Amino acid sequence: MKISATNFKYQALYKPNQLFYGGGQTAIITGWTVKQAVAKQLDPDEYAVIGQLYSPSRGINLLIRNLLYNPHVRFLVILEATKEDKNSGAGECLLDFFRNGFVEGVSDTGRLCWKINSTRAGYIDIEVERSALDKLRQSVEYVFTTSIAEAVNLVKLYAQRETVEPWGLPIKFSMSEVVPNVLPGTRYGHRIEGKTIAETWVKIIHRIKTTGTIRPTGYDGQWQELIDLMAIVTEEPEEFYFPEPNYLPVDRDFIKEYISQILDDSPFREGVKYTYGQRLRSWFGRDQIEQVIEKLIGEIDAASAVMNLWDAKDHDKGGSPCLNHIWLRVVDNELSLTATLRSNDMFAAWPANAMGLVALQRHIRDEIASRSKYDLKMGPLITISQSAHIYDDTWENSERLIANQYAEIYNQRDYHDPSGNFLIEVDGKEIIVNQTTAGSGEVVMCYRGRNPLVLVREICSSSPGIQPEHAAYLGLELQKASSCIKSGAEYCQDR
Repeated sequence: MKISATNFKYQALYKPNQLFYGGGQTAIITGWTVKQAVAKQLDPDEYAVIGQLYSPSRGINLLIRNLLYNPHVRFLVILEATKEDKNSGAGECLLDFFRNGFVEGVSDTGRLCWKINSTRAGYIDIEVERSALDKLRQSVEYVFTTSIAEAVNLVKLYAQRETVEPWGLPIKFSMSEVVPNVLPGTRYGHRIEGKTIAETWVKIIHRIKTTGTIRPTGYDGQWQELIDLMAIVTEEPEEFYFPEPNYLPVDRDFIKEYISQILDDSPFREGVKYTYGQRLRSWFGRDQIEQVIEKLIGEIDAASAVMNLWDAKDHDKGGSPCLNHIWLRVVDNELSLTATLRSNDMFAAWPANAMGLVALQRHIRDEIASRSKYDLKMGPLITISQSAHIYDDTWENSERLIANQYAEIYNQRDYHDPSGNFLIEVDGKEIIVNQTTAGSGEVVMCYRGRNPLVLVREICSSSPGIQPEHAAYLGLELQKASSCIKSGAEYCQDR
């Protein structure tokens, strides 16, 4: 007896609220193309499930587990219709799983896993049995397509075929869970600074993983979040710094493609929400990048060189941009760029966001130089991530990054403090602290007293921007000076 397609019911073990469900036997993977663009052209009985796949290293493992639990799925349509798809490589890696297979290997977190035979890094948990993966590969007919129209036609053709028996019974495998250890800390308002994007990123991940609040997301999972995190990058090299070996989640080829999504306009494409370049260049009927260039040429110290990416209509239709606001400012012949992001995946997205914004900053600086008398220096990039978060599927990667990189980066820090320097001496029974500017060494404040705790509180009150490590150092030195007064020993700073 033939099984009616309408009897089938897809049941997702993972990310169930991110999928569209039908009664057919074809799974559709849309990559970065919004799944609604495909679903609206199909009847639910013509497909089993429709979902998006953004990352090969993060998404394929859960996708494969879901397919193993739904053996009635016998056809797979992989859609790669956008530049973003080609850049991420997720669809290509999934295709390679079916056509090239997998081998035992090590994941990007250092765990034993099944590694897909692909030029793109894709992993499947070792807990999933090899025999099940082999059976899945043998039982599902797959096809790769580069247009929505072709994908829809293929799904309709599959739906016209006679119903195929499920290839087996649903299979479920155990999956390990990473449980973060969260320390107490400030929830709102954070400042992190580094010379390069790579250095700043490691510090960001450490801060969020250490004290970030764990909350449920709207995407069937959890994230660890800090609110209003300001990151400052002061000396990113002209051609960008990539560590060796590269521990960033992006490489030079990816960034080359990503920068065009910020700098260049793009026509409307079915299934693509927007690009940042489209929002900046044409979305509101004006080229905002050109506007700020001309604005600063005409008024170099203007405080109104603003670009906006938020559209009031975004509240209604969803899919609103994460990057909302860009502000450029020239101070002391230095061009800085400040970007506000309402929601920011700090592990997977922030490094690319930051490099794209630096590229925009350089473009504006270079255009001003070529059209005017102003030869500006590159100032800092400042990003304000209002929801700075790490998704639970990268918690393990984050912990490995911190374990491998954070100590070395922290130990390489310099001890320059914009609050200045503090020179400590003992005069009879009193401690004297002279505060000098960080540059010229001019004395700007003098503190006197005998109680080290009172003195350090007075200093921190007068200079609230003092670095925490500098304040701790002062506490130690002032206590040492106090002990020398009590014992009659000679005090000398830093000895």
